[in-house]
Amino acid sequence: MKFFWGSSKRAEESAPKQKLSRRSSGVGEISRVLNSQEGLCVLDVGATSANNIRYFTDNGHKNYSEDLLRASLDPALRTLDSAGKATIDSKKFLEENLVYPNAHFDIVLCWNLPDYMEESLVKPTIDRLWSVMKPGGLLLAFFHTRDAGPDSTCYRYHVTGTDMLDMQEIRFAVPGQAEKRSPRLQRVFNNRHIENLFRDFASIKFFLARDNIREVLVVR
Repeated sequence: MKFFWGSSKRAEESAPKQKLSRRSSGVGEISRVLNSQEGLCVLDVGATSANNIRYFTDNGHKNYSEDLLRASLDPALRTLDSAGKATIDSKKFLEENLVYPNAHFDIVLCWNLPDYMEESLVKPTIDRLWSVMKPGGLLLAFFHTRDAGPDSTCYRYHVTGTDMLDMQEIRFAVPGQAEKRSPRLQRVFNNRHIENLFRDFASIKFFLARDNIREVLVVR
């Protein structure tokens, strides 16, 4: 696993940036499920997208949205361990986020969250997602390849069609600084680490895209 040190702080998001479009094999797989069934429960844990809420509800599904990256940047989660080293309180994070009944969701859109979230929160978050998903449910996540650098752009993803996404850059304004910047990429997972991250899931499928992204679709 390749790590990039440094982190972004919680603050206001910048004005909307120009959107880019990309085709997504993973979204295509999920769309087939959404189009073949009614009344599914969808959880979107990426940056909040009014477009996604409208897209899923207009198609007869229940949509839940939690911006977990923003929530993970809450200064109240920062604490010191017994050695005086700064750390994140993962227990407090999960007490305040992803509070749903077990086996509640059919679809989870994780997007690029694992690459940008603090390392100590990634595995507990994936474990909690496993708990709130129904057996046979689908989770989609995007992982950067080793060619990506620490300044890779962090995006908000909008589902616009059966296998199409619009991507909009996310920027935070750090307190005390005028400059607004994209959250910093924390690490790059290799395939083995991704498989280990989802080891409790029933199956995993990789799709390699052209923009230094691996799309990963896992079945609960």
